Amino acid sequence: MKKNNPLITGAIILTATGFASRFIGFFYRIFLSRIFGAEGMGLYQLTAPVLALSFSVTVSGMQTAISKFVASETSTHDYRSSLRTLCTGFGIAMLLSMGCTAYIYLFSDSIAANLLFEPRTAPLLRIIALSIPMTTVHSCINGYFYGVRKTSVPALAQLVEQLIRVGSVYSIFTYYASKGFKPAIAFAVIGLIIGEAGSMLFCLAAIYRRFYTLPRPNNLMHRAKRPASYGISHAIRREASRLLSLAFPLSLNRTLINLLQSVEAIYIPQRLQRYGYDNAKALGVYGVLTGMALPLILFPSAITNSVSVLLLPIVSEADSSGNHAAVRKAVRKSIQYCLFLGFLCTGAFLLFGRWAGQTLYNSALAGSFILTLSFICPFMYVASTLNSILNGLGKTTATFLFSIASLGLRLLFVFWLIPVLGIQGYLYGLLASQLLQTLLCVFAVRKYLK
Repeated sequence: MKKNNPLITGAIILTATGFASRFIGFFYRIFLSRIFGAEGMGLYQLTAPVLALSFSVTVSGMQTAISKFVASETSTHDYRSSLRTLCTGFGIAMLLSMGCTAYIYLFSDSIAANLLFEPRTAPLLRIIALSIPMTTVHSCINGYFYGVRKTSVPALAQLVEQLIRVGSVYSIFTYYASKGFKPAIAFAVIGLIIGEAGSMLFCLAAIYRRFYTLPRPNNLMHRAKRPASYGISHAIRREASRLLSLAFPLSLNRTLINLLQSVEAIYIPQRLQRYGYDNAKALGVYGVLTGMALPLILFPSAITNSVSVLLLPIVSEADSSGNHAAVRKAVRKSIQYCLFLGFLCTGAFLLFGRWAGQTLYNSALAGSFILTLSFICPFMYVASTLNSILNGLGKTTATFLFSIASLGLRLLFVFWLIPVLGIQGYLYGLLASQLLQTLLCVFAVRKYLK
């Protein structure tokens, strides 16, 4: 019987659940936009940079490090080492997440006023801060399951989180609306907390079941003849050093990238006010773009995101074993299929984008944004998969520099063209920056295209 290809099987699982999650999230955003309006969506989206930045500082690099090292340990059936890798990485990430939670909660007013330039986001930040430790738990566990290529657990965890979040927000809104209370955007943030809690509990149950059913090692001869406490502490220190050697540069890179993305997101409403909008209209336009148009454009990327997640350990394993033919095949197939999917989506958005904006969001502005952003699809899909391949090849510095170059170009459009052209200047910046990043990624893998 032919053995299933782990990339295809994993991609199918992740794509199916990814589409289900995005489908739910898609209508969830329609619900939020109709209840809270464009300005409410703008406030909600302003908190996203803080959450993304906290994720990059606390667990983003550690999740990748856990996935990479667990993959190599699992190939030798060293389950004890893989458990130690998970626990050590989780301990480090949890310490960071607790510190990040305390900082955001205690200084939420200062962050809202001085960094986000919107004091109304302070209560939302205090709620969001409580979700960071829960995100850390399920991210570390997801990293483990990506490493052992059990993609069903992270995929189902994402779906569980989405279902619980949407269900809780709808229930809370229905209850308070029946009592005559006016809905506030804080309801959506509370739903995020509840969804993260549900995902965390699901992942904890999955990891318990995983290690409960694994075979116990019978041969104990590999244990050192030193005292047990010394052996354990030495192994943990060694494991922590190994994990941090990979996680620290990854986290630093992603933190710098997310910092630039945060500057971008925060200053878009500010520069729109320079263009001539008042605060409410600037937040409204920002909310339409980031809360309505972009989620629709990103909807098909569930396929490329799934493949990207799975490509990293597979390409890493092929590269370490000298299987350059497998890497070459991954590069070529990724570019071919991503271009095909991208041009297909571009055509669909050009045909139905204006109708989608008006029908789904009751916003002609959203439809206009969708039409302009449709051209980004081929470049965005190719860049995401090639970035993952480059990370699998160990070229993390290259992907970091490419992202910095792309963001730097986009920031030039934010600061110089938005005050002149309005939000259209930022849309041009998105297209130009994505094209630049794609060209840089293709150049980096050029030897595999010969």
